[in-house]
Amino acid sequence: MDWQEWHDAYDRPGSFLARRLEVVQSRIRLALDDSRPGPLKAISLCAGQGRDLLDVLADHPRRDDVRARLVELDPRNASIARTAAAAAGLDQVEVATADAALTEHYQGMAPADLVLACGIFGNVTDEDIERIVGFAPQLCATGATVIWTRHRRAWDLVPAICSWFEDRGFDRLWVSDPEAGFGVGVHRFGGRPLPLALGARMFTFVGYDVLGDTRTS
Repeated sequence: MDWQEWHDAYDRPGSFLARRLEVVQSRIRLALDDSRPGPLKAISLCAGQGRDLLDVLADHPRRDDVRARLVELDPRNASIARTAAAAAGLDQVEVATADAALTEHYQGMAPADLVLACGIFGNVTDEDIERIVGFAPQLCATGATVIWTRHRRAWDLVPAICSWFEDRGFDRLWVSDPEAGFGVGVHRFGGRPLPLALGARMFTFVGYDVLGDTRTS
């Protein structure tokens, strides 16, 4: 899979990814609007080109309050994200070209106030989705917002993902309608963050093409 080319669909108006991006960005804006005063930390797993967060921060009133780390393995996509952050004057945004599955890449940023897990859950096994959710209390500060995505075609795992979050102290804030053609979920962490387990692997990125799934994440 060419993951840089995969991003091209974001630029096609009305595409699955373009419509989902609009929803994710709107939920990020709401999360920032509702965040406590003062400095904030944000992390993005498998951040791709950073479109979810960077486009929002570029003109959001809280932009200067947000310190962010985007973690992306593909060097071309990471470079695009880095260039976009610089062009927007987002000096407090770091783009790490690294394996987002490894917990050490969030050291110093976790627990964060905003955690993005967009474009992951359709590219890993169901067991690894639950494993990622299990690590969420280590990534999230109390009151943190988690925004995640997953397709809603058969086998619709979204209800199970919601239950996995809620079993770990997260409250459901919003989930997109099944008829939207994509899944976006928003949860808020009400518990106390757990220490970050350094040296742990949260998931193995397989890819929806390898999983034999023609749907996107």
